[in-house]
Amino acid sequence: MKSEELQKLTASEPLTLGEEYEMQKSWRDDEDKCTFIILDKKVYVEKKNKVGKEENYSELESMIGDTNIFIVNKDTATAEIEIMIAEKLARGKKFGWEAVILMMLYGIKYIGIKKYEAKISLVNNVSLNMFKKLGFLEHSKSEVFQEVTLQKNVSEDWTKWLHRQFYFEIQSL
Repeated sequence: MKSEELQKLTASEPLTLGEEYEMQKSWRDDEDKCTFIILDKKVYVEKKNKVGKEENYSELESMIGDTNIFIVNKDTATAEIEIMIAEKLARGKKFGWEAVILMMLYGIKYIGIKKYEAKISLVNNVSLNMFKKLGFLEHSKSEVFQEVTLQKNVSEDWTKWLHRQFYFEIQSL
């Protein structure tokens, strides 16, 4: 997260190494957070074939981003959803689309999420457009923080639509 571009797109601040370790520890221990690390399958297979049984190496080399859920309100089953494709060469290939759909479906099925929120930098047009394509609507805008909050209520029809989108993406690969 030392990239100024990523910090701007994700509305994030740089962390010290100690702060980064503390954040990772909270992700591991906090039941209100869930994260999926996104790997590029093509890179993973290529690297694994080159290095043999050193799986950790091929996993590290194929990491391209992550997607996260934060439970913001247990009573209403509301969660914030985030997505970051950190590797420039992996952007524009629908990895974020697939990963965020999988994460939301996971949240619906295993966590019981009923509403999603996405807080997005006003300059992050790619994410804004993606979440709007996913059916999210603008809930609020903060000029101070330069971000917009989008929301989507979970419904049976929308969940089925998410499944169809993911199925379509897998079949077209």
